[in-house]
Amino acid sequence: MSFEVKGKKYFCSALSKKRYFIQIAYDGSLYHGWQIQPNAITVQELLDKAMSTFYRQPIETLGCGRTDSGVHATEFFAHFDVEDMEESKVIQGVVGINAMLPYQIAAKRIIPVHDDAHARFDATARAYKYYLHFEKNPFKLNRSWLVKDRLDVPLMNQAAAILLEYTDFSCFSKSNTQTFTNNCKIVGASFDTLEDGLVFTIQADRFLRNMVRAIMGTLVRVGKHEITLNEFKGIIESKNRSKAGQSVPACGLYLVKVEYPYIK
Repeated sequence: MSFEVKGKKYFCSALSKKRYFIQIAYDGSLYHGWQIQPNAITVQELLDKAMSTFYRQPIETLGCGRTDSGVHATEFFAHFDVEDMEESKVIQGVVGINAMLPYQIAAKRIIPVHDDAHARFDATARAYKYYLHFEKNPFKLNRSWLVKDRLDVPLMNQAAAILLEYTDFSCFSKSNTQTFTNNCKIVGASFDTLEDGLVFTIQADRFLRNMVRAIMGTLVRVGKHEITLNEFKGIIESKNRSKAGQSVPACGLYLVKVEYPYIK
């Protein structure tokens, strides 16, 4: 393609910058979370490096959110832009990118999206699972939280249902996060019994920093009969983080679903 300005001819590629989503999964045990940070190895750093090498141009991803050190993701999306490359070659890059990533990080697919698509702000729902087990198991190391106390699961499910009655979850948010609002719409929260433990599933339109781990820490207090259901309600209504339970270990937390109106 060419064009003229004041009689001088200029040439440019017929191809232009195009935006894509990449879907990945990762075991976060070895990494200091998703987001690039100084003096620490993160998932984003390794992904950007692998993609930049494969596509032979600087690639900077922007993730659907942050996961803390040690947190896992079975479904995570990030967007990125590629210049001067056919769409088919970009999409087929999954195999090559995987070859350059450590085994703990897997690229699943690359999806062409519109130029304004945003992995973080366009997400309409997210879901997390938290796993805990009751007996020592070396194969669950860094994958699940070992809890030595037996818990009252029906009572914990009653408490989890209470979450759906509220929208302001300041009591479960890490301090000084500079978020515009602490309001979230939780549409599902419940425990299921596994053969050797429990899994807590929670879905909402958005989550605050450290929110799921703080909720779990408080629900476990309910399960130990340390606080009542009314006291659980009081903690939420207090909007005070110091009144909620401690954050549970990161090892049991998994981001499992991120939904977008234009991705299936």
